[in-house]
Amino acid sequence: MSHYTIQFQKIRNSDVATVGGKNGSLGEMLSELSPKGIKIPDGFATTAEAFRIFLDENKLYELLDKKLKELDTVKLSNLSEIGKSCRSLMSNGVFSQKMKEDFLEAYRNLSKAEKISVAVRSSATAEDLPTASFAGQHDSFLNINGEENLLDAIHRCYVSLFNDRAIKYRVDNGFDHMHVALSVGVQRMVRSDIGSAGVIFSIDPETGFENVIYITSAWGLGENVVQGAVNPDEFYAFKPSIEKGIRSLIFKKMGEKENKMVYANGGEKPVANIKTSQAERNSFSLEPEEVETLASWSYKIEKHYKLPMDIEWAKDGLTGELFIVQARPETVHGQKSGITVMEYILLSKTNPITKGKAVGTAIASGRVCIVKSMADSGKVKDGDIIVADITNPDWNSMLRKAVSIVTNKGGRTSHASIVARELGIHAVVGTGDATEKLQDGQIITVSCIEGDEGMIYDGKLEWSEKEINIGAIKPTKTKPMFILADPFRAFRLSFYPNEGVGLLRMEFIISNAIRIHPMALVNYNTMPESNDKRAIAAITQYYPDKRKYFVEKLSENLAMVAAAFYPKDVIIRMSDFKTNEYAQLIGGKPFEPEEENPMLGFRGASRYYNERYKEGFGLECEAMRIVRDEMGLTNVKLMIPFCRTVEEGKKVLETMKGYGLERGKNALEVYVMAEIPSNVILAKGFAEIFDGFSIGSNDLTQLTLGIDRDSAFVADLFDENNEAVKSMLQSVIRTAKEAGKKIGLCGQAPSDYPAFAQFLVENGIDSISFNPDALLKGIENIILAEENSKS
Repeated sequence: MSHYTIQFQKIRNSDVATVGGKNGSLGEMLSELSPKGIKIPDGFATTAEAFRIFLDENKLYELLDKKLKELDTVKLSNLSEIGKSCRSLMSNGVFSQKMKEDFLEAYRNLSKAEKISVAVRSSATAEDLPTASFAGQHDSFLNINGEENLLDAIHRCYVSLFNDRAIKYRVDNGFDHMHVALSVGVQRMVRSDIGSAGVIFSIDPETGFENVIYITSAWGLGENVVQGAVNPDEFYAFKPSIEKGIRSLIFKKMGEKENKMVYANGGEKPVANIKTSQAERNSFSLEPEEVETLASWSYKIEKHYKLPMDIEWAKDGLTGELFIVQARPETVHGQKSGITVMEYILLSKTNPITKGKAVGTAIASGRVCIVKSMADSGKVKDGDIIVADITNPDWNSMLRKAVSIVTNKGGRTSHASIVARELGIHAVVGTGDATEKLQDGQIITVSCIEGDEGMIYDGKLEWSEKEINIGAIKPTKTKPMFILADPFRAFRLSFYPNEGVGLLRMEFIISNAIRIHPMALVNYNTMPESNDKRAIAAITQYYPDKRKYFVEKLSENLAMVAAAFYPKDVIIRMSDFKTNEYAQLIGGKPFEPEEENPMLGFRGASRYYNERYKEGFGLECEAMRIVRDEMGLTNVKLMIPFCRTVEEGKKVLETMKGYGLERGKNALEVYVMAEIPSNVILAKGFAEIFDGFSIGSNDLTQLTLGIDRDSAFVADLFDENNEAVKSMLQSVIRTAKEAGKKIGLCGQAPSDYPAFAQFLVENGIDSISFNPDALLKGIENIILAEENSKS
């Protein structure tokens, strides 16, 4: 057996000391996971022993060791000089004839007389371990063909063990420089230059939420996604649905994919970046069934390693085949087991200068330092906010000084995102224009507390921050639940003590993610030409059937919340806009009547069976059907708002049944809001046709007391603690209990007033739902109320 090379098929994950983490993982997958249908390109690895023989034969040990002992390990003031000297020594080394022959024999066995291209990647014996894994410390080379080019690429990988960033990495992680060896993986190239490629995390990379798989994708070779040179397409898949063998793709978002890396035609460099076509930018780089395949493979890989994984994949544009090309342990969330969270609240706010994808959840203020290359490292000071087009692995020492990072390009799997997480700071990536909008020396505030989007504000804004030990919070008999609107906060909020979502407001998703009136989509083809119709055409350009746009966007956004809290209940309230609010949606005015008092007008249940809106309600129902029946998120329950009579409730349920949502089918439960005095007075009748109640305390208070809660003149009379309101609450809770139906309350009062929480607990309320910022205070009040009830 050769001392210098070993085939991937003969490598196992236990061979890290021989071939490094990267190659050990590739060999493990090829041997253990290929039989399970996962495709991994074949290849071979040069051994760590070969590297040591190279050093020994070129008498480099003592020279390198002596040079590295001169390194200023505290301030790294001479890092550049030491690194350059070490790389020069390595570059002057030569392979022995025996070593060359072994490398080339392995290459010929791999190519089998074909003309093939290979990827040549470094795999250090101290790299890609669960406890220490900075991505991109050593060099890799793509589209290498020919024997001389292969030997040169292997040699350059050897040299890269002494990159400045790699030397610093070993200092930071306590590795002895001369005890680290380098293996080189030589792997058949997948023709993703004419296909697509990307990165997968087997958990949500932002929050560590474990029930989803996050996939990114862009046209061309995967380096652009890894480096953050493009804003990629994004996909989320739901693991329990993978287990069940049903549709697991729950959410997708198209990225700009501005460039793609392809094989170069001639020239010194084997690859080149070119602009993508308009058609490529305007289409997803993965088909839904391909997302399902990659998600299934990633789940198998995670289960095999029993660890969250960071995976690279590629699609061959010639054959259409998908391949896994790398897998390593995810090292940020995989090592965390903390039960404390930091809560940030922005106390002052202005319009953002720019925004992008949020990485992390924090706020920081500092001086802008625009960085274009390592030549700018001297101007970066501790506490700066580094602003760049993209970041580079060479910048790691520079990035350590930053309190936040902002980039024009990149997604959540880019280098900037990974480094930010490793360093425990937050970032905003993919802004598109940060280097144009921001100036050197400008003071800005970077906020990543607003869900999916990260915001850049001018000046230093005020904020508060508090550390909360959520692990110390006692469980309660009365279920604390969330009132939610923004799906992109759901993964993070799922870690808080909760029993699910008592009220998910559909309106937020319609107004923010969809923006178009559903009836304008239903009637798009017959709408007269107008600015609204042109706006709808632009927004829905990828959807020949405009109705599908509404259904897809709504189902995907709702699915993110349902997945976040699965298998806990997520109660989704069907749309409850008033007519004046519906009219504000694009294309909405022709479909909405003008009303004197929209609060008491054509809203809630009355719309659902009315011909003016019935087909729009049908789109809502279809989205719900997909979430429950196709995605398998059967923890979703539906709720009907503003249902004035029992007869109206029956009409709504019959209408829903006509659209494929039948109460009791696939365990579907339908609740009714108790927010009108008639809901309380006729509670027994409502209990016969619905599965439960959710008290809307705001509407019930205003309609019981005859107060417009939006009127400043009578605002001081609005009081949930009023005896008339409490009598209503007591009555509906009692009736629900007698009928054996669940009943909860959604509102601010139980968190604001301990006595109100006490009243609800004493009357046997099943659950209380709070806005996220009031949840912990609400739980505190529930605990106090339950303790008082015992004494």
